[in-house]
Amino acid sequence: MIRNTPRSFTGIQIFVADLLKPFLCPRIELAPKGYPTENTWKATTNRPLTTAPPEFSDIVRLACLEVWGGNRRVNHAVELPGLGGWIYSDPVERADLGGDVHYISVCSNGIISRFALADVSGHGRSSSVAAQLLRKLIRKHINTWDQSELMRELNESLRSGKKKGEQYATAALFAYCRPTRELVFTNAGHPPALWYHAKTNTWDWLEPATPFARSIEGVPLGLIPGTTYVQVAVRLDLDDILILYTDGITEATDTRGHMLEADGLMDIIRNLPVDLPAPMADRLLAAMQAFRGNAPREDDQSFFILRQLES
Repeated sequence: MIRNTPRSFTGIQIFVADLLKPFLCPRIELAPKGYPTENTWKATTNRPLTTAPPEFSDIVRLACLEVWGGNRRVNHAVELPGLGGWIYSDPVERADLGGDVHYISVCSNGIISRFALADVSGHGRSSSVAAQLLRKLIRKHINTWDQSELMRELNESLRSGKKKGEQYATAALFAYCRPTRELVFTNAGHPPALWYHAKTNTWDWLEPATPFARSIEGVPLGLIPGTTYVQVAVRLDLDDILILYTDGITEATDTRGHMLEADGLMDIIRNLPVDLPAPMADRLLAAMQAFRGNAPREDDQSFFILRQLES
């Protein structure tokens, strides 16, 4: 149970947090593949990455109250408060703008991180409109752990879009509270995330019916009024891993036309060595390529790999 944990933060708290941001706010670091994050830099040099050396000068750093993401091609390391990981997104078309949309954000005082993955039908302008919508909503609710209102507004926007002939597929949104290690998630028709339990060395699906669901004081759980979405909470342990993905991965086909499907993805993941997110991402991509062989790719492919870093 969480005692005295607000679902959102007051204007005074936000104002004070803004003043103290340079001193209190953890960084989010995004680096091109092969570049070190702060943790890997410390491990290899035994000193903090306070000033990036010239060869790492294009590492992108986000401050609190910022949102990063979109629907472009990415292959980045990512660090959030209490979480380290990798994000990969590759549109099937040559253009950089795909139908998979990804976002991460951190609240004003570095306590709550949000990460989202969506799959929009279509590419180019139609997917960019959905990407802008999701960014706007994440930015609006950046200081709110409870995702109910965010999901209601997303649901209403999607309904309005369908009436106008716009197409939309699925979305999964997660909000992680660093001090308690608790994760609130809501799935809007998206494939369920994979969850590695470090304590038992086992993988399973992170679904609304998970036996690990828990209650959180001040955060309404269960069916979100006005939607068909369910809000669920779990707690992550040290070295637990989450893998979020789009259906371009599970619907990939081999040269015989056989689809990988969810069970095939789980088989691949269970046979991958549990490691840091970067090498896991490499091995997952290699396994996907081995499965597909020379078969053409027919859809965008995206995934997050996130590892819990703190006990």
